[in-house]
Parts: sequence; C-alpha cells; structure tokens
Amino acid sequence: MSLLIKNGLIVTSTSSTIGDVYVEDGTIQAIGRSLAMAADETVDAAGKYILPGAIDPHTHLAMPFMGTHSTDDYETGTIAAACGGVTSLIDFAMQFKGESIKECLVRKQGWADGKVAIDYSQHPGIVDPTPEVIAEVENAIHEYGTPSFKVFMVYDFRVDDATMIKMLEETKKHGGLVQVHAENAYVIQHLNEVFEKEGRLDIYHHALSRPNLAEEEAIFRACKMVELTGSSLYVVHLSTMEGLRQIQAARMKGLNVYAETCPQYLLLTDDTYKKPDFEGAKYVMSPPLRTVESNEALWDGINSGDVMTLATDHCPFFFNGIKDKFGKDDYRKIPNGAPGIETLMPLMHSEGVKKGRISLEKMVDVLSTATARMFGMDNKGSITVGKDADIVVFNPDQEFTVSIDKLHMNVDYTPFEGYELTGMPYKVYSRGKLVAQWAGDKVEFTGEPGWGRFVKRSPFKPF
Repeated sequence: MSLLIKNGLIVTSTSSTIGDVYVEDGTIQAIGRSLAMAADETVDAAGKYILPGAIDPHTHLAMPFMGTHSTDDYETGTIAAACGGVTSLIDFAMQFKGESIKECLVRKQGWADGKVAIDYSQHPGIVDPTPEVIAEVENAIHEYGTPSFKVFMVYDFRVDDATMIKMLEETKKHGGLVQVHAENAYVIQHLNEVFEKEGRLDIYHHALSRPNLAEEEAIFRACKMVELTGSSLYVVHLSTMEGLRQIQAARMKGLNVYAETCPQYLLLTDDTYKKPDFEGAKYVMSPPLRTVESNEALWDGINSGDVMTLATDHCPFFFNGIKDKFGKDDYRKIPNGAPGIETLMPLMHSEGVKKGRISLEKMVDVLSTATARMFGMDNKGSITVGKDADIVVFNPDQEFTVSIDKLHMNVDYTPFEGYELTGMPYKVYSRGKLVAQWAGDKVEFTGEPGWGRFVKRSPFKPF
C-alpha cells in the first residue's frame, strides 16, 4: 500500500514548509516538492497541514477505580483517539496486589488484543513495590519495552518516600523514567476530615480539599529526591502555577525534571464545580481544576520548555449512572476522571495556535515530537523519512462545535461541550492506513479494531 500526500504544509517541531510526503509499506519513504511517484492513494493537501499524529502518553482505559471502571476500553478508546488525530497512546497498566510487572503487562495487553485501532504502549503502575518488583525494573526497561514507571504520592496505594528513592535509583541504573502523581496525601486527608466535621462536602470542596500547595509541596519533595539520587522524574498532569515554579527551580539547578499538562488545566477553572444540578461532578478529577492564573502560567510553561508534553489523563465515567450515582452528598465518593482523548489535538490548535498562545511548531512538539523522545517511541513523532507514517492531514479552517453526539468516546458528556473550534483532522493515517476522515460535519472512523500494535519502547535518555 502506497500513499502520496501533496502540496501540504509539512510541520515539524522547528519549522514548516510546503511539500509532499510519500509513504510505502507503512513508513515515510520520501519528503520533497513535486514528488511524482505512482501511489495507490493520492491526497491533495493544499491549504492543509501535514502533521505527525499526536501521541497521548497518559490514558486510563478500562481501569478499575473507586468501585467502578473507566468506560472506554481499548476498542472504543482507540477509535475515539484516531478520530481526534491521536495515532499512538501509552496507557497505564496498574498492578494488582501480588502481581509482577510482567504479569500486570500481560494481563492488560490481553484486554487490548484484537481491539486496538492504533498503536499503543504501556506504563507499569507500581502500587505493590515489593523488593522483587523493584528488581524487575531492569527487565521491564530492556526486555518488556516499558521503561517508564508510574508511582503515586497520594491515594491508599501511594508509595512512601523510601520506596520512591529506590525506584529513582533503580531507573537511573538501567535507563528508566519515574512518573509521579504529586500531591501531598496528608494535606488532603486533613482537609477532608475538616470539611466532614463542618458538613461541607459539596462538589466545590473537592477542589478546596486538594489545594495548590498540596501539589507544590509534593513536587518540591519529589525534586529533592531527584537531587539526592541524580535520577530523572516526570511529573504527570501538572495543574498549578506553584508546582510549575518548583519544576522550573529544579531545572535551573540542572536536575532532570520534566512535566506534562492537560487541556483541562489550560482551559477550565474551578468555577465549573459550582454548576447547578450536580453538573460540577463531570469535572471532578485529581488534581482538580484550578484558576485562570494557573491556566496562564501553564501556557507560559509550554512556551518556556518547562512543560514538555501534552496529555489527556483520559479516564471517562458516564455522568448518568456513575458520576451521579456516587457522591450526591459527599464529593469524596465521586469517581475521579474525565474524557478527553478525542479533543486533544483540535483543542490545542483552536485554543492554542489560533489564539496565539503557542506556535504551530510548538503544538507539534508537545503533542508528538517531544513525547516520542521522552518515552522512547523511536519510530513515532515526526514527519521524517524512515519513521512510521502516523500522519494527520489537518484542515486548519474547518469549524466544529464540540458535542458529545459527534464524538466517539464511550461516555455521555465532554468537558468541552459547546466549544467553537477552528481546525479539525481531515484524514488520519496509522502506519499509512486511513483510520479516520472528515465526513460532512464530523470525523468518522474508517479503520479496524485489531490494526494497532504494541510498541516496545527504548530506554530513557535525559535531555
């Protein structure tokens, strides 16, 4: 199967130029002007962008949590991803008690077999860090192809500081990267107890129970562990101005500390928790939504290079029957998480590029190129000869009003309902195969479940 995309604006993380891209057998074979190869499919991309497909490095598909489970599985979640221009994702494989890392990965890959519509990989989530599990880190990096490891500083399954230091030391030895959900568990526990005594358990107090300083302190402490060990750390879903300042201070010292943020922390605020009729429950996630000041600081962090990647933390739960079933009288019982995988690229173009907050090249970097580099996806992330032909032909002028009725995620709402967007995927290719395309008033899936492959990733190298 061959593909020739002509006359589009080819965008990299550093430059943009009009040209053609020729694809054969799933890889990019040539880039230039006026390419004349015969191809099975030819696309005229005049007036459109030729982008590398986005890589979402933070998803929770079919994840058990808080008495239920996230409602997108590997089929529905990857179909939605493809329709949004996401051509690879890295999902979290969370340990069950007593599982080895290998057993955890095999179990979750079994859920994906025959279902994934795009390529994927996994981050082992270390929640039962026995000495045997920590010793298995070397095999996970070099044999399993999963060199990044999630740990939590919050929730009942959090790791203590001693374990986190051990993980940092072990990953440093073998070429791994520790990812951390950084919030101070004791601050949150204290405030939960205070609000319970005061009878203030409404949705807005979810945000108040997890204040900015809880993230700030945890990131400060985690950075000190990096300073102690000389290892590397990746802070997931950074949400606050104060947390960003801690990351910037660490990076100024030369520490290998990296961060991602998500569209919700760039565009939404904690005012959503005040919506009537329990609507605020749709936005209950951890960390919670913050203020305009943090929104603006995180956009600045992207431009300064201190926030290197964009992710979604896609963890959907139906509002009707799940979100509204738990926590009517107690915010602590509302399942934490929200959908986002399908709107990642369109939001970043419309709210970022079109509004002048970031450049088109920066968008490509944080959605694709830097993510591929961070997580060892060597064949992904850029329009480069020899790379996988994960390509989005993107129409920068296509208008679209976000509506859950026109999306594919297995959930009954989107946090961005009603957003007026400019710019949508026109055609989406996974290894040269058309998996989604614009069809009248929305993007439609054209691929097939089972097309996606598991991607073994390379060891981490600080940069």
